[in-house]
Amino acid sequence: MALGADELMEIEKMLSAAGSGEGVVTELRQRFPRLSWTPCDAADMTDEPFRTYAGFEIHLLDRSDHCVQITTDPARATGIVVATRSAA
Repeated sequence: MALGADELMEIEKMLSAAGSGEGVVTELRQRFPRLSWTPCDAADMTDEPFRTYAGFEIHLLDRSDHCVQITTDPARATGIVVATRSAA
């Protein structure tokens, strides 16, 4: 099931409005239960993010094949990694 443009816009609004990130993944899980949500620190990610926000980066996950992989194609995304960016 593809990640739609409307869903991406809603996710963007939620992440742009989230201040510290406390509870944002829980909110996203509730709003988009069909997607897998994985929180982590941005320093733990080596791939370029799909999108970057003030306090977060998102990476799209493709779980359609045998192995999970990062993708840049929303049509293949079945999950999202929410990477929290440290304040510099």
